[in-house]
Amino acid sequence: MTEPQYLTLGEALPKEMARVRDSVLPAYLACQGMPNVIVEPAIAMMRASLDAAARAMIEQDVVAMLRCYEDLKGYET
Repeated sequence: MTEPQYLTLGEALPKEMARVRDSVLPAYLACQGMPNVIVEPAIAMMRASLDAAARAMIEQDVVAMLRCYEDLKGYET
């Protein structure tokens, strides 16, 4: 079965949260302790973004959910 072309915010935000939590964050965590590599600020920002997204979903704050979705899309490996 193919994935639908358009997702609702209620579908897209958890998917983006999972991408950051399961793919991007572990890549940064793996770099901790490497010489001359500073990833701790980025890790802290990702965790804060994930917390904010979860809070927005719990509070059902659609505007905050949109902001969090756009924020999470900016994280890359």
